[in-house]
Amino acid sequence: MRYHASRRGGCMHEPAMSTAAPKRSTGKRSQIRWFMVVLVALATAIAYIDRANLSVASDSMQQELQFSDELKGVMLSSFFWTYALFQLPGGWLVDRYGPRALYAIAVVWWSIGTAATALTRGFAGVIGCRLVLGVGEAPVQSANARVVSEWFPRKERAFASSIFDTGSEFGSALSVPLVTLLIALVGWRGSFVVTGALGLVWVVAWLLIYRSPRQQKWANQAEVDYIEQGGGRTEEKELGDAGKQPMKWRDLFRYSTTWALVAGYTCRGVIIYFFITWYPDFLVNQQGFSLLELGLFGAIPGLAAMVANWLGGLFSDWLVRRGTPLPMARKIPLVIGMVGASTIALASIAPSPAWALVFLTASYCSAAVSTGALLSLPADVAPTPRNVASLTGVQNFGSQLGGIIGPIVIGFLLGTGQFAYVWPLVFAGAMCVLGAFFYAFVVQVKPLDEQKPMF
Repeated sequence: MRYHASRRGGCMHEPAMSTAAPKRSTGKRSQIRWFMVVLVALATAIAYIDRANLSVASDSMQQELQFSDELKGVMLSSFFWTYALFQLPGGWLVDRYGPRALYAIAVVWWSIGTAATALTRGFAGVIGCRLVLGVGEAPVQSANARVVSEWFPRKERAFASSIFDTGSEFGSALSVPLVTLLIALVGWRGSFVVTGALGLVWVVAWLLIYRSPRQQKWANQAEVDYIEQGGGRTEEKELGDAGKQPMKWRDLFRYSTTWALVAGYTCRGVIIYFFITWYPDFLVNQQGFSLLELGLFGAIPGLAAMVANWLGGLFSDWLVRRGTPLPMARKIPLVIGMVGASTIALASIAPSPAWALVFLTASYCSAAVSTGALLSLPADVAPTPRNVASLTGVQNFGSQLGGIIGPIVIGFLLGTGQFAYVWPLVFAGAMCVLGAFFYAFVVQVKPLDEQKPMF
């Protein structure tokens, strides 16, 4: 079913869109699109700094606010309660109001939530601020995908997605030394104020700079033509010039591809969240790493995965440029990455700690190879630009679901006391293979309105 120019679509109440473009210089193509993706990568890094601030400051907070280790665990997890819940409405709101407005509102919201932590006087206040932070950060991934879909042609979309995703890894890595330094200088309360202020500074730059390609005066006509002719999902072209209307949010769930995006990302989330949750315990208690060795060698998989993330995005885009059909250009790195990530199971029977680290690094890098293609899928299958963020929110909900399921199942399997980490890592590896199945055989890389609905 196709959505044509009828105003009976999901956005009939929206005002008519202006397609008038500002005057631009001709000549050599400008490169403003890369500046735009760096801008959202910075926002993602700030989001992860604010998200990780509590982990670094929690010991200092525990001494002053006097709460137990059990409550500390609840406090550290509370962010994800609202972050997971608001993935779905967050994506819809980005599509409804556009990335420029929603990104600014989201960053202001979570920056206030971060800074307000400095005013808390007890456990309940910290929980409230973390819940606010989760709501504010929920639209980030959806807004990033929408920006990339607007500003990049298909043959550059996977690498651009890898760039903004690297912001999360950079922010996580930077948070530890930055917040530690701030606590030493201004205390834990001051650290929340400073990191919260970073987002507000970014919002000013965002509102001054960000526009869609046709409305951005720094982008010349050659770059706009390059984006749109290469498959960039600009609203002016598809909703204005072509008159195509967005698909209703509920209708997105009529297609097997939508459900497969959730299922595949859930499987991938299991292994990603292993490295966030149980990974240090595996190295210390299973492989015998000392705390010093954990600090020296524990970062190797994550650092290598940052490089693999970029290489995976470049590989997918290279396939597109050499004429590989788009479905294959996305599925090849996805399936290779997910199957390769199943090597995590070998870490449980590694002959030495060094070999265990090798298998873990190979697994994490393989999962990272799939990132660029995976984050490009919502833009590839969305019927219109105003469905991209909604599909991204739906897909990202799957990742959070994997983050909830994985640590619980692994903990349960460890609790059985049999074979230590063998069954937990076999479970994680099996989920990777299952995810590869969904991406290979269920996901269809073409607009949903060109696919056959399930019902």
